[in-house]
This record gives sequence, C-alpha cells and structure tokens, in this order.
Amino acid sequence: MEKSVEVLKTEEIMVHFLKTFSLNDEYKLLGDFENFVYEVYKDEEPYILRITHSSHRELEDLYAEIEWVNYLSGHGIQVSTAIQSIQGKYVEFCTAQDQSMFYASLFSKASGEPVNIREVSIRADLFSAWGQTIGQMHKATRKYVPSPLIKKRPQWDEDELLNIEKYFSEEDIVEKENAKELIAQIQGLPKNIENFGLIHSDIHSGNFFFDERGIHVFDFDDCCYHWFVSDIAIPLYYSCLSRFSADQTLEREEFGRSFMQAFLDGYRSVCDLPQNWEQQLPLFLMLRDITLYSVLNKKIDPADLTEWEKGMLKEIRLRINQKKSIVNLNSVPHL
Repeated sequence: MEKSVEVLKTEEIMVHFLKTFSLNDEYKLLGDFENFVYEVYKDEEPYILRITHSSHRELEDLYAEIEWVNYLSGHGIQVSTAIQSIQGKYVEFCTAQDQSMFYASLFSKASGEPVNIREVSIRADLFSAWGQTIGQMHKATRKYVPSPLIKKRPQWDEDELLNIEKYFSEEDIVEKENAKELIAQIQGLPKNIENFGLIHSDIHSGNFFFDERGIHVFDFDDCCYHWFVSDIAIPLYYSCLSRFSADQTLEREEFGRSFMQAFLDGYRSVCDLPQNWEQQLPLFLMLRDITLYSVLNKKIDPADLTEWEKGMLKEIRLRINQKKSIVNLNSVPHL
C-alpha cells in the first residue's frame, strides 16, 4: 500500500466500519498490498472486511464486482459472497482527512485451507479442481448480463498498470517498446462470447482455499472483461514464478506440463477450451510479466525491495526485454 494512503486510514475509520457492519472490536490484518484486508468477527464467526481507498477503485466498480460475485454464487460456484451492512448496503464509505474516500465491504470467509504453491507436491486433484472451478466461472459468465443500473467492470486494457510510460523507468527503453507491442497484439485478437467475458483475472493460489469439496475463490478486486485464456495463464504463471528461480528452466517446464495436464482435465470437464488457446497462452503469460513489473514499481519503494523482490524484478525485466514467457510449453511433449 502506498504510504500516502496508509496515513489516511485512521483508527476512527476502522471503528466506523466495524460498527457499520455490526462487528466485534477484535480484528486481524491479513494484507495491505492494494486493499486493507482484515479477518473480523461477528460473535465468534469469522468474516473478511476489505477496505478500499478511492485512489484504487471507484464506488461503482465495487458494486459491479459484488453483483458478479453473488451471480457466480447463485450458479453454484464456491466463492466468498458479499454481506450487507446494518443499513442494507454492500458497500459503506467514510471520508478521510483529505476528503478522499474509503469504502468497505464484508465477505464470508472461504471454507478450506490455504495452499502454499511453493511447497505443495504435484497434486493432480488440486490442479484439476483449480481448472474445473475456472471452467465453471467461464461457463457461467457467458450468460451474465449486468443490471441496467450497474456500471460494467472495466475492460482489461483500462487497467492503469498498463500505462507503460508511468510505471516503467526511463532506462526501460526496449522493455517499453516490447510491452506496448504486446498490448497492441493482444488488442487485435478476435473476441466472441466463447473466448471473452468477465473473469476473475487473478486466481493464483493465494486467492482461494482448498478442501475435499474443491476450490473456494475470493478476492475479485481485479475482475475485468478479458480473454478467458488470461484466467488460464495466471495460475500457471504464478505457480511457476513461486516455485522456481529463473535458472531452473527445465524444472519450470516439467512442472508446467504436469500442472497444465491436470488443470486442463478439470477445465474440460465442465467447459470447452477457448479456440486457439495454445497459441495465445504465451501472450498472456508475457502480459502478466508486464502487469507485475508495473505493480511492483508502483507499490514498493526501491529502497524497500527485498533481495528476492530485486531478483524477481530483474528476471521479469529480462523476459520483457527478450520477448519470452515465463515457461515455454512448446518445448515439452504435447499437452
């Protein structure tokens, strides 16, 4: 979280939102990268309270997110649903000292246990459930029509993180050109109801829990209109990034093949794969490099970077420079 936003979120704002949702005084911070996310309690039942600054999302974006989340839940998909405040609202707000706004939403806490993708063994059941859930979401979203009074979630290329000139440095001359070229190439891909729609856009292992009933998804903050292949690329991308260093090329590719075989088995069990997904997958893996490079440059002061983060930035920059994706599945036997 930017320091300028951190100083605005006072204890008084936190207390206001706890009262608004009739929550206990006790709370625990879970994360503060793009939103402030807390585990909170009503009596002894845990919930998730998300506090968003207006510099990150507009109020209309939050309403659009929540409508889609509850739509998915209504279609039997295991997601954390939004819960109304004592005033019957899904989003409450509070004015900060500089007259900017903080918005708060309350969500059910997902069932299951977190998955540490760095340590988990190669598990076909987990990877298949991952693919199956994303397939279910893609199948359901094809029929989703936003309510007339709800502003639609943004298109993928409206993401401010794709403002290359803003978040790439002056030294990133080649990287800027390659990033712009890739974005333009993706913008030219064909769109239809079978390959493009509203997607989660960030289903890595940190955004779901897992149990015997499958995947339970949360954190729809980045949901947008995008190609379905992007939702397939992101689990592969973050799993490879988390498990292997840049010099472990062979290990990444071997894992990527095992991951995708199980993941795609799950996806295909509920939904047909988008046409030309194999040819498009590398493009969306490279797009995630661009987005992650931007967000790290935006959110973390260079002086605060850990050695691991410095290494990751160097690795990502090199791939953007060389127009390479994090894993090349063309070099392993056909999926």
